[in-house]
Amino acid sequence: MEEIKVSPDYNWFRSTVPLKRIIVDDDDRKVWSLYDAGPKSIRCPIIFLPPASGTAEVFFQQVLALTGWGYRVISLQYPVYWDLMEFCDGFRKLLDHLQLDKVHLFGASLGGFLAQKFAECTHKSPRVHSLILCNSFSDTTIFNQTWTANSFWLMPAFMLKKIVLGNFAKGPVDSKMADAIDFMVDRLESLNQSELASRLTLNCQNSYVEPHKIKDIAVTIMDIHLRQFHGTRYAAISPAMVRAEELEIQGNQLSSNQDPDDT
Repeated sequence: MEEIKVSPDYNWFRSTVPLKRIIVDDDDRKVWSLYDAGPKSIRCPIIFLPPASGTAEVFFQQVLALTGWGYRVISLQYPVYWDLMEFCDGFRKLLDHLQLDKVHLFGASLGGFLAQKFAECTHKSPRVHSLILCNSFSDTTIFNQTWTANSFWLMPAFMLKKIVLGNFAKGPVDSKMADAIDFMVDRLESLNQSELASRLTLNCQNSYVEPHKIKDIAVTIMDIHLRQFHGTRYAAISPAMVRAEELEIQGNQLSSNQDPDDT
């Protein structure tokens, strides 16, 4: 099984797109890390915001594909922020530093929630042209963790990583998905305790998106539930919403993919 981190595409990305580090806050420990690829003449780029377990590298395939079609793409990694409004203020300063008046935001999971909160926060002086939300959410209470949000900063890194890994698929998956999970786990290992704790805090502190403040923004929702995720925490929708025929097909596929030694 080929690992993504040693694949030709990933090595090409790392060798051709430089990683930039930018400080926009008074606290010089808050460093934004980002890859900015494509024509700099484009003033309304697509910005990718990663999930709690992600880094700026996790969208490298999208960066390569979209820049090949002439788009400007920015994939970034957040500094440590403990408050949603603090994040929104820092992200606004980053856009000002990059001289970007408006942007398209693609957010996965936590990234999608932060994208919505930024659009909400700037609704009086809009900075978001459109939103693309992948397996995201608009209300943190769905996690039933709002009561623990203020305690993540006390937890050691290994415990925080265990919390995040608990949301990764278990059981048989196809080889491409297995490679993707391995890559995300590798990227997760690169995050320190403060980075993980702050992201989980943003993910779980009591907050929701006020829909009337983003009603004028074009929103695309991507629900990557995929049949192979049913029965795992990866499932983004209830199995009750999927036809019985689809679930039966997926069950047969999983059975045929199992190692004979495991049966």
